[in-house]
Amino acid sequence: MQMRLQNIEPHPLLKSYIDKMWLFESNGKMPVDDLKLVVPNGHLKLSVAFRNGIVAKMNGQSVTSKEQNISLTGLMDVPVILDVEKDVATGTIVVEFSPHGAYRFFHLSLIDIKNQIYPLSDILGTVAKQLEDKISNIESIDGKVTLLQQFLLNQFTQQAEDSIFEYCVAKITSSKGKITIQELEKKTGYSSRWLNMKFKDKLGISPKNLSTIIRFNEYYNAVANNNEMEFMQNAFYDHYYDQSHFLKEFKRFTGQSHSGFVNRTNDFGKLFYKE
Repeated sequence: MQMRLQNIEPHPLLKSYIDKMWLFESNGKMPVDDLKLVVPNGHLKLSVAFRNGIVAKMNGQSVTSKEQNISLTGLMDVPVILDVEKDVATGTIVVEFSPHGAYRFFHLSLIDIKNQIYPLSDILGTVAKQLEDKISNIESIDGKVTLLQQFLLNQFTQQAEDSIFEYCVAKITSSKGKITIQELEKKTGYSSRWLNMKFKDKLGISPKNLSTIIRFNEYYNAVANNNEMEFMQNAFYDHYYDQSHFLKEFKRFTGQSHSGFVNRTNDFGKLFYKE
């Protein structure tokens, strides 16, 4: 089975709010022995399944994004197992919004879609359906990407900036998840209760939860990009109380024990972290 992930350059006006865009293509279903695991990374995602559908399993539920449909994935703090719907050629375009960026594109409380995948038409109605029709009627991938970016530019200009929220997210990401909610209180002058409410509305999770996801991704990303590195290296514990704390977070975000994970193949999941 062959699979390929190609990075797409976001429009210059969107780059600050989109972490990455990519095109995923395969010639069939993922290998049976592949774990097909994608761990939380703090990004909401917009997916265009223009060739074949995508099946996602999380929290004991299975959701299928049908061919030619656009789906919005809320922020995940649980592991997801992904595969294609049919054993045929697959093509999907995905936009991953930066933690501080998704709220600028969608006028809804993002906690309402946490750990959920919705057809974009359920959220935006006719606007989304028209976009799906336009994208499906264009053969070239470049043309599909152009239409998608034009849509995102239009959505972006409709939402006002929240500088306090974006400042807090920037502090969390630049500290690699080490800053505390107490420090954010001091730096902003707002209470933890207010900050928690702000984050749940603009992102879908609390500042503390985002910090745990970013911390874990520092390590998961490092391992995905370096086959010589292992999760049990002592360097991984500088953000955790001890090894037990680290292993608890590992289980939370992968759904696997450490020993079970290292004995499984997860080439598909690692593909999304390759630099």
